[in-house]
Amino acid sequence: MTRMEDGLRRVKRYENQALQQKVRDIIPVNQLEVNAKQRYDTRSRAQSTWQMKDFLLLSLLNWFKTSFFKWVDTLPCERCHGSTQNTGYLTPTPDDLRWGARRVESHLCSSCNHVNRFPRYTDAEKLLTSRCGRCGEWADCFTLCCRSLDFEARYVMDWTDHVWTEVYSNSQSRWLHCDACENVCDKPLLYESGWGKKLTYVIAVSKDEIQDVTWRYSTKHNEILARRTLCRESWLRRAVHQLWKREISRLSQERQQELWQRLICELTEFIKKKDTAEALPGRTTGSVAWREARGELGASASQQSQVQNNFVFIPTEAERECEMIHIVYNCATDKYVRLSSGNQEYEGWQTCVFTNQDIFRKEEYDWKMVYLTRHEESAYGEIVWKFDITGTDLRISKVEFKAESAVFETGAVNWRICAGEMCFMHTGSSLQNMITIDVHGCQTLTVTAVLQGGQGQNAWQHAQLFRQSLENTGGTPLDLKLFLN
Repeated sequence: MTRMEDGLRRVKRYENQALQQKVRDIIPVNQLEVNAKQRYDTRSRAQSTWQMKDFLLLSLLNWFKTSFFKWVDTLPCERCHGSTQNTGYLTPTPDDLRWGARRVESHLCSSCNHVNRFPRYTDAEKLLTSRCGRCGEWADCFTLCCRSLDFEARYVMDWTDHVWTEVYSNSQSRWLHCDACENVCDKPLLYESGWGKKLTYVIAVSKDEIQDVTWRYSTKHNEILARRTLCRESWLRRAVHQLWKREISRLSQERQQELWQRLICELTEFIKKKDTAEALPGRTTGSVAWREARGELGASASQQSQVQNNFVFIPTEAERECEMIHIVYNCATDKYVRLSSGNQEYEGWQTCVFTNQDIFRKEEYDWKMVYLTRHEESAYGEIVWKFDITGTDLRISKVEFKAESAVFETGAVNWRICAGEMCFMHTGSSLQNMITIDVHGCQTLTVTAVLQGGQGQNAWQHAQLFRQSLENTGGTPLDLKLFLN
């Protein structure tokens, strides 16, 4: 309920008339209208019922994506313009808090070690000048732009960590899905069919109402219902409808009747069978490494050498009670132990892996050592573990992590730990001892190891993961704890 109320408060800020005028002074409205007229004059048969305002929306989307807003993985160094790595969070300043940036990322320069601050602003007015961010900032600012051009717009919150916009089309008599990050309009199955997201709750809020719109974005309603465990469905329907009635009660009778009619049409739309024949792409915004770690590259980008094990750590009842997921792995016994769930055992290194590419377990009987490494013919190997607690009311607060490795010559083992939309980079050497990473309330986490480098015919052996003696049956070269609250 708190999250829905926060969303309703957010969209009401877009209604400030002075702020909307500020946006109109920025948007090249005349240019967009010319572009919309050109689109209208050359519209396809499929767009025969679209009106000029629909094409203005497409022009606005394209301008926002290509000319106005910028995606940020990590900021270039403000001192030397070198590349940076996300190393966690900094304390927000009073000015950060003024613009809603309770989280400030620390981006450490790889060249000069300067710490660059990246405040995650949640105030759309500030975003008009910063003009950068990830999906939260994009959707916030784009929804404001839509309202400023008199589009009826909703801010759409996907509980599995994405946000976008919906715009009401009078010509279509329905809400159109609009993702400014992807420059995509009216492709609601993009996330489930293209990105491979396992949706749970998708809630849309506007200045006048609120709606659970999950069903617009999925053809797998039974699977979604199985994942929706935060509350009873009857409670959610009642809570959303009560908020909806509360919001529209402030409107004129004429407007209330209009919204009641729309509600009936929208609920009817949700139960209609959707066309799933269209091939939809994976995610295009963000670095390849970041998208790959989240599993959102899409089927078309999958390499033949990549094995989709698809194992996901989901908290058991015992782990919910102790508010922790704790796993260890021993390469000599080739066994995981889930300490937080009654010492449950999993045989084989692949059993708990989400995906792996060109990785195998190597036993050296002459040296009596064992480790994971990449196939001999491969220049690159990767292994991904995934954790997902979206079906609970818990959040991941921090991660404690140790992963032993060994490298020779120019071999390298690098790690990406992605919590929600945040990614932290570490070298193998930095994880020989336990480290702690604060992730502040995310519900999904992936841990990715990349093995590469080396020299000569044995280059593939120069990056070794979890190397240990074959006789060391009690060691834990992988030790990972997720703290939940």
